Amino acid sequence: MTTTQRHWLLPDGVDELLPERAARLEQLRRRLLDLYQGWGYELVITPFIEYLESLLTGVGKDLEHQTFKLTDPMSGKLLGIRADITPQVARIDAHQLRREEPVRLCYLGSVLRAYPDGFSATRSPLQVGVELYGHPGVESDLEVLCLMMATLEEAGVENVFLDLGHVGIFRGLARQAGLAPAQEKALFQALQRKAVPEIESLTRELALPQPLQEMFVALASLNGRADVLETAVEVLADASHEVHQAVDYLRRAGEQLQDCLPQLPVHYDLAELRGYQYQNGLVFAAFVPGSGKEIARGGRYDQIGGKFGRGRPATGFSADLKTLMRFGHAGERPARERIFAPWSGDQELERLVAELRRQGAVVVRELPGQQGDARAMGCSHQLVQSGEGWRKQPL
Repeated sequence: MTTTQRHWLLPDGVDELLPERAARLEQLRRRLLDLYQGWGYELVITPFIEYLESLLTGVGKDLEHQTFKLTDPMSGKLLGIRADITPQVARIDAHQLRREEPVRLCYLGSVLRAYPDGFSATRSPLQVGVELYGHPGVESDLEVLCLMMATLEEAGVENVFLDLGHVGIFRGLARQAGLAPAQEKALFQALQRKAVPEIESLTRELALPQPLQEMFVALASLNGRADVLETAVEVLADASHEVHQAVDYLRRAGEQLQDCLPQLPVHYDLAELRGYQYQNGLVFAAFVPGSGKEIARGGRYDQIGGKFGRGRPATGFSADLKTLMRFGHAGERPARERIFAPWSGDQELERLVAELRRQGAVVVRELPGQQGDARAMGCSHQLVQSGEGWRKQPL
């Protein structure tokens, strides 16, 4: 590698967008924020960097291994670069707004992660999402889920299918079994891999009652279409009331989702535990063919604002705008007309240039002595002077 190459080499997982892709991304950003506004979601902008102790408060502590840390030269305190915007938005609801009614917030901004997390191919995603605070029912979960699907549609993402689960099923079984945190973590990891022999071995080592052993093992295979929920009721017959409530919640959510989006393929997975560390209810993730990981995900995480002095019911989703653009085929808005205007002090020309820009055209000024003509500057027309004054002429 030459010295020149080292000067422009970017770190792994950190990218830059050239004009064409940057323009596409900006168009999609504007469309999505307009979409969220139409659903009643208010835009918030959170700091890219803040004191580490604030950034890792509450559920933020789960992001410590993903957070870049540095020292503030002014205060000497440790700073962190945000790896996820969700905890910051929870702080705004709990500490800044403090409203009693349901609060709908949306956000879109860059985050930086120490390691790729599989959610996106980059360590510098452009995170977009919504959060709904103050309502504990399935209706708010469904609103957020439907808005996630509307986001994918706006981005032109096709052939989407949905994974639907509820972390309360596994969490309820873990409580019923009286598992210690380390034991619960070991079973959680085995379930994520759907490693049935490992789950069987772990439950035997823990000396769990036979019915509980069988229910933990069954979770790995309780996935499929809606009829798997009927099987779950039978297989989990000896589970606690908490587990049965979670299965029923999942069933109601699926039924209402079918009414809203009847064509959406839905896959149920009772071992679906994305975001298990802080989510406590319905969880969902969107997939498309050709993507080994989800392209959008969300769920319920009640009491997320508790560490900021005010825990409330909460549900939301997030995605990476760059990933949506990569998998989407949203039609771009018609290209604005580009017109080449010569450099001149003529007042009539200046008035015409100003008027064309007001009408939405792109007017590119010629610079004295520049290289490249109107075509090289990507223009389809140019302004020329005739006996009748200045006029637009096709190239």
